[in-house]
Amino acid sequence: MSPRRSYDQYCSAARALDLVGDRWTLLIVRELLAGPRRYTDLHADLPGVSTDVLASRLKDMERDGLTTRRRLPPPGAAYVYELTDRGRELLPVLQALGAWGAPELGERRPTDAVRAHWFALPLLRGLDGEGLVEVHLEEGDFHLRVGAEEGPVYGDGPAPTEADARLAMDAATCEAVARGELGLTEAVRAGRVTVTGDSTLAKALREA
Repeated sequence: MSPRRSYDQYCSAARALDLVGDRWTLLIVRELLAGPRRYTDLHADLPGVSTDVLASRLKDMERDGLTTRRRLPPPGAAYVYELTDRGRELLPVLQALGAWGAPELGERRPTDAVRAHWFALPLLRGLDGEGLVEVHLEEGDFHLRVGAEEGPVYGDGPAPTEADARLAMDAATCEAVARGELGLTEAVRAGRVTVTGDSTLAKALREA
């Protein structure tokens, strides 16, 4: 485990960057907001990270109280990494960073990797209330837990239980929302997002 590097500045922003300022750290947090993940799953969903760097970052994050590691019971018997309460407090940080960086997205480049659940953060910014939302994209399905105070915020695949609302949109619409060019409610009103479900959350989206 590498020694913790510090800016040695008596400033809360500097102290925060001591913990999460290294390359890949916040993207690991992004992945773990989806819940416990195995090392191999993290490596697969972080294209470009080397195995050495990923292992080093995970050790540093565990040392700094952002993540924990536990062994799954048989038949899984694999180790998984998950965020601590302190680590989950980084959600609004990633939300703000994503909103700030939205204008930098531009059109998707041929070399850009993409995973469906990477669109979870921009979609969460456009959802109010509480409930489980299932999202269907061309890249795949994922689900969001709107208003979740603890536990996973989103995850790959269909909702694990009956969804309160289901959203379906094409890639162009989702990318426009991610870039901040189109609001989610605006996209619903324009017919570019289909909302199904009878919950308060689904009705609010259709009537916004």
